[in-house]
Amino acid sequence: MVISSTVFNLFRRAWTPAVTHTDFERALKQLGVERTKPLIVHSSLSSLGNLVGGADTAIQVLKSFSSTLVMPAFSYYTLVWPEGQRNDDWPASLTENGPPFRSDSPVSKDIGRIPQSLLELSGTLRSQHPTLSFAAHGSEATQILGVQTLEHPYAPIGVLEHLDASVLLIGVDHRSNTTVHYGEYLSGRPMLERWANTQQGYVKTFYPNCSAAFNAIESSLSTLRTLDLGKATLQVAKVRDVIAATKRLLTNHSEALLCSYPNCRCQNVRNKIRRDGMRPREDIRLEEWLGIVPA
Repeated sequence: MVISSTVFNLFRRAWTPAVTHTDFERALKQLGVERTKPLIVHSSLSSLGNLVGGADTAIQVLKSFSSTLVMPAFSYYTLVWPEGQRNDDWPASLTENGPPFRSDSPVSKDIGRIPQSLLELSGTLRSQHPTLSFAAHGSEATQILGVQTLEHPYAPIGVLEHLDASVLLIGVDHRSNTTVHYGEYLSGRPMLERWANTQQGYVKTFYPNCSAAFNAIESSLSTLRTLDLGKATLQVAKVRDVIAATKRLLTNHSEALLCSYPNCRCQNVRNKIRRDGMRPREDIRLEEWLGIVPA
């Protein structure tokens, strides 16, 4: 009987041995992750299979391979739809208003267990965006998180770019790569108005298009390295590379990285681009952080 490669891989993954602390460290060394630089991580704990020690092991290893460990701590459930503020960019089907954001609000379930563990770790800081907050632990945490605003939720990525950080994907692909959104922001991609619930009341912020088509960026990344660990594939690339690749793609095709799902907010962004074009942005928050005074 001939066993196809697909079936063989299914069996191989099913019988993959447990991943240990040492295995994880060895993988990051092979990927060339630099211990002296910040690292932003997007992850799926379950994708690894059996990681001995679970999320706590992941945090220990990732902390030791970064000067500052950064992860999204997004809380999508805080979005609200206040009366009198509705516009055409909002979803056709509205959910009930979510609870107000607090510093200890749990991350959304689809963000994962590892970011939640980082958030619970003593010494971790969290930015105060009510929906798109980041968590950071390390020497540059205050600088990285302090630039975020309601108008510019992805500003921390600009600081990571300046600090020559890397982005690590653990068992997820570029659809989870938040750095791409920062490249879109610089390229002038339209943002969509949204509202979030805080303890002081509703506040307006801005949302990007979705990330369902972000895997198209992979072939454009010159620093990308991959490695299998347990049942997961790990990918690492320089933040600068991801941003530059995103800007190149959007310069050549302004609608690149937008999905084609008919009911997605990407279609609202696409319509705005066709109507108004793209208007590249300067990152004023980053310039302020760097101490650059406008001429």
